[in-house]
Amino acid sequence: MSDSLLTASDILSPGGSIARRLSHYESRPEQVALANAVESAIASGEHLVAEAGTGVGKSFAYLVPAVLAARQRRDRDDKCKRIVVSTHTISLQEQLIGSDIPFLQAVLPVEFSAVLVKGRSNYMSLRRTAKATSRATQKMMFEGDGQRQLAMISDWSQNTTDGSRSDLSFRPLPQVWDEVASDHGDCMGKKCPTHGDCFYYKARRRVWNADLLVVNHALFFSDLALRRDGASILPDYDTVIFDEAHTIESVAADHMGIRLSEGQFDYLMNRLYNDRTQRGLLLVHKLEKAQKQVQTIRYLYRDMFLAVDDWARRFGKNNGRLEHPVDVQNNVSSAMHELSRQIDYVADNLKSESDRVELKSASARCQILADSLSSWCEQRAEGCVFWVERSGSQQQKISLMSAPVEVGPILRDQLFNGISSVIMTSATLAIGASDFRFFRSRIGLTDGQDERQGSPFDYQEQARLILSTNMPDPSAQSRDFQQECCRRIQRHLLETQGRAFVLFTSYSMMMFCADRLQGWLAEHDLTLYCQGKGMPRTAMLDRFRNNERAVLFGTDSFWQGVDVPGDALQNVIITRLPFSVPDHPLLESRVDAIRARGGNPFQEYQVPEAIIKLKQGFGRLIRTRQDSGRVVLLDPRVLTKPYGRLFLKSLPECRTEVDDGENIEVLGEN
Repeated sequence: MSDSLLTASDILSPGGSIARRLSHYESRPEQVALANAVESAIASGEHLVAEAGTGVGKSFAYLVPAVLAARQRRDRDDKCKRIVVSTHTISLQEQLIGSDIPFLQAVLPVEFSAVLVKGRSNYMSLRRTAKATSRATQKMMFEGDGQRQLAMISDWSQNTTDGSRSDLSFRPLPQVWDEVASDHGDCMGKKCPTHGDCFYYKARRRVWNADLLVVNHALFFSDLALRRDGASILPDYDTVIFDEAHTIESVAADHMGIRLSEGQFDYLMNRLYNDRTQRGLLLVHKLEKAQKQVQTIRYLYRDMFLAVDDWARRFGKNNGRLEHPVDVQNNVSSAMHELSRQIDYVADNLKSESDRVELKSASARCQILADSLSSWCEQRAEGCVFWVERSGSQQQKISLMSAPVEVGPILRDQLFNGISSVIMTSATLAIGASDFRFFRSRIGLTDGQDERQGSPFDYQEQARLILSTNMPDPSAQSRDFQQECCRRIQRHLLETQGRAFVLFTSYSMMMFCADRLQGWLAEHDLTLYCQGKGMPRTAMLDRFRNNERAVLFGTDSFWQGVDVPGDALQNVIITRLPFSVPDHPLLESRVDAIRARGGNPFQEYQVPEAIIKLKQGFGRLIRTRQDSGRVVLLDPRVLTKPYGRLFLKSLPECRTEVDDGENIEVLGEN
């Protein structure tokens, strides 16, 4: 059969190409149906929203039709032959690049190329590394650890074939990597003596020639934001496939706003001139006037951040939200523009092209930071919420934040109206049986097709859903609910001898339960791994998997993107329905916007959002056909409130039981 006539069914069906190559291959009807829907959407230039349950094999279901479409376009010599595949988590990205795509390259009867796209700053610059190393020998750059790391990077640069930070055997200090990384502003292009060996441009050539580009959502939406200003990170494409699409709204909002901290100003000023260590770019170039300007700017921005914080405490809302521009004099931006002009003047008169582009890059960084500060202070961006965020042990670290309240209109104009086919898939997009209206409304999608495929797993046999009664009111501001949760958690942990995730919606409740149960867990030879206790997330999961009597307490990041198949996880205890509390300025603004147009924020936003997150938490339990266990929901509102039925209807159908605190009785199917 001609490659141009191959279909996804020809590859994935029981008698297809993969089945003929692999005797143990198991074709899944749900996977074939999803692949057909993706294939049809790409061919017809339509958008597609597709929910597919755990175990469907979503990655093959979109990779196979994407590969076939890309190859057919290449055969036709289409200019936009590339297809972008975007994921939210690093783990899924690694699965695609390290496992799924190599497998398909080995078994598919067509050849194709796929590249993992990284941002430019992930690659080292040979020219900048040599320059930094030369300056380091004159003790003009770093002290101690910085000097040692720079020497190690210089040695590594002679042997690496990849040239990206992930290829390093250690994690470099940010200020060290910043001096050696490839930088758009500090690039000589073809004039660079190392251009032919440049790691970034080698990677760029692979990207331009690839059929599939694998990116993460953060890079994709950074690129989309840049395209508003006529720039880009990615080459042109006319099809994009989002896996883990339920995160699109939050990631898009993060990358289309402003985030400024005092640390960013410190970092840039120290890079230019650090008076304490007597190091920095301005010292290298002997720019004494600019050095004095840096010292002036330090005083200005430190005073300004304090003044903004004081103004926000007096005139802003308790959560830091600002409903009006701050009435604080911004002398920082003008001072930084003056610094930029001083650096530019010197750069324009340099004979060395390398030194000129280096100083021009520093000048541009000053301008960008100054303009961002002005934009935030004046609240220039329409449809955005502005707030002051405080962090640190004493709330002493101040960040100036903004984000679009609704990303839907932006995505509709810049993504859906500009790209031929956008495929969005996840295990958790629908509310109830097959209602995608909430997801569509949040991302601004008004056309295209919907597809829903259930899981091939037998949840009736593999999973128990245990609901709770005789519980205190979880919405009441008392310790009664938390204390009863601790008692119920003990009972359920004993029944599975650990092997459990306990998922919380707030850090404070997690720490309350951890403190109360730590001694009891030790008495019963159960090992507790608790988020926020200093152990990295990946290390926690590795230890949990290898400990037969482990219990993991986690908050937001453990509700999704975590995969623990097998006997290590047999019990997922969910303490509360994951309603977002609209005390965060962005969530509060979204609620206000819904209310302003006459809607019901709780029914239209908070309930659907909580349902999708509950589905994510539920999905941690069953990852393979061999897995079995229970999901315990301690929040009684799923049984006592009218909206509770919608929560249950949105979960996979399985054996449902009720725990009254003493006994567990079978209720039936949810």
